[in-house]
Amino acid sequence: MDKKFKLIFLLNSFVLMVLMGAGFFVVWNKVSSLAPQGENASKKTAKVKNVREVIGPIFSLDTFIVNLADKGGRRYLRVTMDLELSDGKVTKELEKRLPQVRNAILMILPTKRFEDISSLEGKIALRDEIIAKLNSFLKSGTITNLYYTEFVIQ
Repeated sequence: MDKKFKLIFLLNSFVLMVLMGAGFFVVWNKVSSLAPQGENASKKTAKVKNVREVIGPIFSLDTFIVNLADKGGRRYLRVTMDLELSDGKVTKELEKRLPQVRNAILMILPTKRFEDISSLEGKIALRDEIIAKLNSFLKSGTITNLYYTEFVIQ
């Protein structure tokens, strides 16, 4: 009986090790196929780096402090933004239209409630709304992105 127990134990151990090896092999192949390989990989990563490095001119705006549209008006938003522009020509137009730009933003921000802008999706929607509004009256170029450098809700 002692020999049978040793033989069964050894066979079970061998089968377990084979199964673990096979599982490791399958996982290794899946993981290695996800990583880019060879020259094509270096070309792809170089293209991605070049795309990410190209940033247009940045136009900084002053800080906005507005009451939110919540009941009781107890919450306020303090936000500072930088605008990424399609080209340098837009900078001059934005400087000339700065009162119009600030007015457009000040007409949008106080209409938001805490629930509207507290989530990531809300901040993205607000960013898209501001970009669309500002691009609607620009003539020499566009605003390609908006970066929040400060976003505080209190």
